[in-house]
Amino acid sequence: MSFPRRYAVTRRFTLGAPRTPTVVSGGRRVLFLRSDAGDDPVHSLWLLDLDSGEERRLIDPRDLGVAGEDDLPAEERARRERARETGEGVVAYSVDREGGAAVAALGGRLVHVDLASGEVRTLEAEPGAFDPRIDPTGTVVAYVADGSLRAVGPDHADQLVIGESDVTWGAADFIAAEELGRTRGHWWSPDGTRLVVERVDESPVATWYISSPAEPWTEPRPVRYPAAGTANAACSLAVVDLDGGRVDVDWDADAHPYLVDVSWSEGGPLLVTVLDRPQREMLVLSVDADTGATTELHRQTDEAWVEVVPGAPAWHEGRLVTVADIDGARRVVVDGEPLSGGDVQVRSVVAVDDAGVLVTCSFEDPTEVQLALLGWDGELAALTSTPGIHGAAAGNGTLVVSRASMDEHGSAMVVVPDGDVEAAVTVASRAEVPDLEVDVRFLELGDRGLRAALLLPAGAGDEPLPVLLDPYGGPHAQRVLRSRGAFLVSQWLADQGFAVLVVDGRGTPGRGPAWERAVKGDLAGPVLDDQVEALRAAAEVEPRLDLSRVGIRGWSFGGYLAALAVLRRPDVFHAAVAGAPVTDWRLYDTAYTERYLGHPDEEPAAYERTDLTPLAPELDRPLLLVHGLADDNVVVAHTLQLSRALLEAGRSHTVLPLSGVTHMTPQEKVSENLLLLQVEFLRTALAVQP
Repeated sequence: MSFPRRYAVTRRFTLGAPRTPTVVSGGRRVLFLRSDAGDDPVHSLWLLDLDSGEERRLIDPRDLGVAGEDDLPAEERARRERARETGEGVVAYSVDREGGAAVAALGGRLVHVDLASGEVRTLEAEPGAFDPRIDPTGTVVAYVADGSLRAVGPDHADQLVIGESDVTWGAADFIAAEELGRTRGHWWSPDGTRLVVERVDESPVATWYISSPAEPWTEPRPVRYPAAGTANAACSLAVVDLDGGRVDVDWDADAHPYLVDVSWSEGGPLLVTVLDRPQREMLVLSVDADTGATTELHRQTDEAWVEVVPGAPAWHEGRLVTVADIDGARRVVVDGEPLSGGDVQVRSVVAVDDAGVLVTCSFEDPTEVQLALLGWDGELAALTSTPGIHGAAAGNGTLVVSRASMDEHGSAMVVVPDGDVEAAVTVASRAEVPDLEVDVRFLELGDRGLRAALLLPAGAGDEPLPVLLDPYGGPHAQRVLRSRGAFLVSQWLADQGFAVLVVDGRGTPGRGPAWERAVKGDLAGPVLDDQVEALRAAAEVEPRLDLSRVGIRGWSFGGYLAALAVLRRPDVFHAAVAGAPVTDWRLYDTAYTERYLGHPDEEPAAYERTDLTPLAPELDRPLLLVHGLADDNVVVAHTLQLSRALLEAGRSHTVLPLSGVTHMTPQEKVSENLLLLQVEFLRTALAVQP
């Protein structure tokens, strides 16, 4: 089987690897998801018992007759699209506080499992159920169906908790799910008697239509899409109980319309985090659950934008933990005072307990993500040191560490009980191992020390090599990471006869606030300039790079960057493959676009300098535009409008429409052949011999 085929079938070699851990039962058991093999997309829910060392399958979708995705509710498909979820079966689950029961949604049905007995039952819920959340006591499951929040349990008859025509209750709004990292819309109180529920009114949002030209007999699908400069959904919160009681949460949603997060920890206040539309001011509010009144606990401001950091804010023993950009570093802040120093860039808050604040962070090298414990006294203890990318889950002293590095294939999950490294247990992985030798040279290029990775064909001689840039290049995503899995496609592309260069320029995370904010008001100039600078500096390091034959490929922001490169710098770039590119930022969503470019009515110049369509007459290089026709994130209008401008300018180009494909491309044949067609196009354009 060819690499493109295996890469597609294994969903980028992620299937079969353990994922999504949760520590329960006083730290003695760990729940996680895993499929049975590297080519099996159907995930089951598993339990690891640290006392016995045994693994036990709790929920097997195939036993329940729900192995496929044919009956997946539309709302769940949308949730997975926002979360970039490519797995099937059990892809999310909820567990009670003591680890007595868990629940998951399968094909619109709710499945409940008793962790002690292993008994699995299907709850009598409404059809189309999704996003179930079991209450902390393990008695009742709240879930969403048909735009309403409902509740059911093994001993609790299904009931409507709150619902309303023409609005949704209990599901995350589009902006929260796509841009703010929040995919849920309801939260239980610590005692399991009440819920905080998000209400979303999309009526102010413009209706767009996603059609299926390959199936002209089907009606276009209407979607509410908040394009830059237009109205967002109106979001609010209410505290409700199962008996019909309701208290609306009172905050100034006109001044701070973005609902970032909600948390309600045991022994702590109900916290709500909100953000203004320009994203320069974030408030953390405490809520009186009995009256809905709010009190401001913390205010964070920034002249450019306030960064939303996963896991923050958090509450512990009367302390409010947040993360803020201070003096050139992303730092942990406790009750308004910095706790971490300026020599570390905090990536996320994993957990907060008596020992301190567990974080993922980068030290001197932004290509690594490490785990560290920040004590309440400000002392920082690194918990990992192996070069690579680390993540974690924690509870009651037990730490579950995920690790990806250049020294091993895939990712590893290691459970460290009670801080005892000698007793660490590695969770078995069933992922396939790529039949590909990955050889990456990490570089720091140019005056800015641009982090880059260079990959050459296996067995390359002294002959000049055409160059292929393979970036993402935009905010909130890195490509140059010390993880072998990050370079599998890049290495395969190199083995087709290219020198592949991957570069993270200004705007990408890991190098501090100033680096990220260099793209404020201009998502084109600094980003493209850094790719050019890195390319020329790499040619000085590796003389085999043939700068007379340079191609570039990318997807999403990377697709925008690829098209921008051949349009604005044809003296440097000789061919491009632009997948799902943003071509006019006025057509992209409010929160992402306005964060970097401002409101289009207030900052029109920012949109003009980043728009690709006026550059259409400048194209004189081969350009392949690829776009999924079902994409509801970067809609196909981006590619079609650029194509129209190119046609009107008389500029030859190629468009590859992908019928039925969204912003992701999990379909096996699409994923496989898309790689092959890109290589064929680039070989022809750059005169590369196979």
